[in-house]
Amino acid sequence: MMVFVLAVVIAALVLGILGILVHGLFYLLIIGVIVLVADLAFLAVRSTRRKRPLR
Repeated sequence: MMVFVLAVVIAALVLGILGILVHGLFYLLIIGVIVLVADLAFLAVRSTRRKRPLR
């Protein structure tokens, strides 16, 4: 699962860099930021659900 998360983060960074470097592709930067925020939200939800109370 962590490999998938890492791949999504790398894809978001690549989209962001392409959006900055290539003139006229600013929408790629926006898509990269949205993907990164969604991935971080997914990690936050997943990490809070996995905690188990101490016995």
